[in-house]
Amino acid sequence: MRTTTAVLATAAALLALTACSSSDDSANAPASSSPATVEEPTTTPTPAEVAAVDLERVADTYTSLYFAGVGESAYAFLSKRCQAKADPAVYAATVEQAAKDYGPDHSATDLHATVSGSMGRVSYKVKGLPKFDQQGQPWTLEGSAWKYDAC
Repeated sequence: MRTTTAVLATAAALLALTACSSSDDSANAPASSSPATVEEPTTTPTPAEVAAVDLERVADTYTSLYFAGVGESAYAFLSKRCQAKADPAVYAATVEQAAKDYGPDHSATDLHATVSGSMGRVSYKVKGLPKFDQQGQPWTLEGSAWKYDAC
């Protein structure tokens, strides 16, 4: 019993000393001329990197619309050159058939875009449909909008 009491008393004394000494250490420490934490330099993305991220987002949206069967909206993502080659009604019917054949849950994954000026290329996988995976799919910038240009 005495041993338990002695151990508890010693632990309480050590705890009290630790609490007292921690506040005094900072008062006696010399002032530091540099901050304790090192800040990582931030990098600003280049215009091509920003455009590539935007292109990846647009390609993902286009792919989702295509497999959801939303022909009119997907058609709006075609470049002027491709729209001139594709009848809107035929294109819409193709998109609607894709939705019937494969279903709507086929988003683009593992997107990677590269941009050079107003031209871009996107590589991606189509979730659940590897036969539709794309490598270097061409896109073009028309005004401020990316347009699908593989026609």
